[in-house]
Amino acid sequence: MQTDEIKILLVEDNEGDVILTLEALKEGRIKNSVNVVRDGEQAIFYLDKKEGYADAITPDIILLDINLPRIDGLEVLSYIKQSESLKTIPVVMLTTSSSRNDIQSAYASYANCYITKPVDFNKFMDVIGSIEHFWISLVKLPTH
Repeated sequence: MQTDEIKILLVEDNEGDVILTLEALKEGRIKNSVNVVRDGEQAIFYLDKKEGYADAITPDIILLDINLPRIDGLEVLSYIKQSESLKTIPVVMLTTSSSRNDIQSAYASYANCYITKPVDFNKFMDVIGSIEHFWISLVKLPTH
């Protein structure tokens, strides 16, 4: 079990999903800090510590949507997994897309897992709780 604060980067453009995810993570028992960026371009700037993100903290885990403005989530995923300094960060694809192509593309680009967001509020909260339990409580994350 992790004892230090877990740093999460949430890459999500839907404000409702951002609010729900933050609420679900707040209700969890694991100490975490969440930074939110709203599009793929911001995600890359954040991870590279450029364009206003010079003080950004390298995340322990990334929750990444596929359908993002500017640069889509699959391109961001490819960017992360091709970067020597970023590729070991676990990336959880958290998206409304259940497209077989998106799922295949995400795993082909080395996503650590792919989760389709439920529409139902309680199920969404359960999914975030499950992510938190597995990736933050059970899994030993790499250090960055």
